[in-house]
Amino acid sequence: MALFLQRLIDGLSEGSIYSLLALGIVIIYRGTGHLNFAQGEMALFCTYIVYQMGEWGVALGFALVIGLVAGFLLGAATEVALVRPVAKRSVFAVFIVTIGLFRGLNWLDGAIWGDQVLPNSAKSKQLQYPSLFPNKPTDFWKVFGANITYQSVGILALVLVITWLLFMLFNRTKLGLAMRAVASNADSARLVGIPTHRVLMMSWGLAAAIGGLGGVVFAGTTHTVNLALMFSVFIYASAAATLGGFDSPGGAVVGGLAIGVIQNMVAGYADQWVGQQMKIAVAFLVIVGVLLVKPSGLFGTAKVERV
Repeated sequence: MALFLQRLIDGLSEGSIYSLLALGIVIIYRGTGHLNFAQGEMALFCTYIVYQMGEWGVALGFALVIGLVAGFLLGAATEVALVRPVAKRSVFAVFIVTIGLFRGLNWLDGAIWGDQVLPNSAKSKQLQYPSLFPNKPTDFWKVFGANITYQSVGILALVLVITWLLFMLFNRTKLGLAMRAVASNADSARLVGIPTHRVLMMSWGLAAAIGGLGGVVFAGTTHTVNLALMFSVFIYASAAATLGGFDSPGGAVVGGLAIGVIQNMVAGYADQWVGQQMKIAVAFLVIVGVLLVKPSGLFGTAKVERV
């Protein structure tokens, strides 16, 4: 029982991080109708910014704010300078642009902060990353034999607060309603006076900032940051968004928590076939299974096209 509970807690903790990145994916899709394959690298860039601020002696709280602002500006600039010009010509072109941005940002991070792709290499420089939540060896509660760390509870609480704020944004504010209208039909939204360009820019900026928060939280749990940090997390977040539905923030959270629990349970109880190194295969199987059975996801809205 204690082992099961421990794996459940660990899965929820990891799933909370996937949920943060999945929320960024969902925000862009819900606000623009596009998928951002550079979401993970945008988050990594913000994570490095927070690290650099700490190296310069800036307090972690202020460093986090600076990093999130940098993420917002990066996302907004991406929409204005890269996505907007090509989106008018082809939706597929946006996909190509985000793939190129993925590679470009990863190169930029390496050029500025050095190559840490191989963390176990003797030549690799490991950057010590601070945690947003208490993470000392004694910072945990013992519940039925399982260790519930303050950090795990803090991450889950953070995800729930952000989810509630996004729910209020999409359902109680003019910006949120405008984002939904633009994603549904940009031309009709423009005809009724909605500033579509501003809405699209805000959507990308907000998504990048939330993704950056996810990167900072994840780096805090691993105590380090390197160029490969967000690759697997992005895969898990994509699986979470696919499972929950690309237009459902609540679904992204549920999907992220589910992916975290599923992969930990599978890796724990079927370690002779899966193991810790093959957990990413679980995410791929979830993506394929959901796309085959229910492409809109558990909480997503199926699109109806008039023919």
